[in-house]
Amino acid sequence: MTDTPREVFLKLVNGVCEERWADVLDLYAEQTDVSHPFHPLGAPSMHSREELRAHFGGGAQPYQGPTLRRRPTQINVHETADPEVIVGEFQYEGVVVETGEPFTIPAVFIMRVRDGKIVESRDYLDHLRSAAARDMLPEVLNAISDHHAKATDPPANEDVQPA
Repeated sequence: MTDTPREVFLKLVNGVCEERWADVLDLYAEQTDVSHPFHPLGAPSMHSREELRAHFGGGAQPYQGPTLRRRPTQINVHETADPEVIVGEFQYEGVVVETGEPFTIPAVFIMRVRDGKIVESRDYLDHLRSAAARDMLPEVLNAISDHHAKATDPPANEDVQPA
């Protein structure tokens, strides 16, 4: 028997907190569509387990920041008229091991689970609180500033008339 969308969601958030990356990756279909619509840098969607593997693994360079101990709390799973779709509200709550500093990162995941595998997920979480917990907020804010400045700069070869 395959897991229900609710069971898959609970396995996902607990697996992330426990850093069981192989188990987390196995929750996704081989071809999937995972996005972070509120990502401050407009991160592209991920469409395969391989892209997710790079995402969870931190890419080419392994994560070098502080150690986070976290758990999912305040979990509310809302079932929808579509039996494949759930809305999971929760927060990651934890502590930065090196400093003892507590953190809370609120999140909402809208997931489509088919045959026990995540085929689509829209993950809305507080990226700035996540960056602060990882002691990366200044770098992330600079990257956001650079990203949005480039997005609003006029093309170099066009004349721009004042308004």
